[in-house]
Amino acid sequence: MTKHVPGPEATPFTGVRVTHRSTLAFDEVRSRLRSRLGEVTVPEIARLSMETGSAQEFEERMRPLLGGSGFVLMAEIDHGAWMHRVGIHRRLVRWIFGNPIIAATMLRHDATAGLFVPVELLIEEAVPAAGCTVTYVRPSSLIAVGDNRELLVAAQALDAKVEAFLTSSGI
Repeated sequence: MTKHVPGPEATPFTGVRVTHRSTLAFDEVRSRLRSRLGEVTVPEIARLSMETGSAQEFEERMRPLLGGSGFVLMAEIDHGAWMHRVGIHRRLVRWIFGNPIIAATMLRHDATAGLFVPVELLIEEAVPAAGCTVTYVRPSSLIAVGDNRELLVAAQALDAKVEAFLTSSGI
């Protein structure tokens, strides 16, 4: 007798892309944003969690690592470093940044929030014009799928913190 295994479940949703346009040069925007971020890798966060005995201790040890924005840069992907090989000539950097303490406020309500925290953003040099753009997808539009009020509130708080990070950087 064969056991019936249901197929995958698909839940459509729509993300909201937010773009900040700046007249500042790519390097200036990148520098301003970078100066407001701490830097911790995901393995370092995992190690820190193993070294602490409680959530409170983890938070106490994590807080000093956060930059002025309340976020840390976890990874950087420099697309511009390779794109010239395929005929695309511009600087383009993708950052993965976040705050594990903030992430926990969503993950406790729905583990699938882990698909979209930490947050990603793209810094793109404007070509041929001067300036650059900074683009991200509003976290709540990705995280709060379905009818989970607590998750929505936590994700909207993250939206506000990401937007505050960008606007307070003067880009």
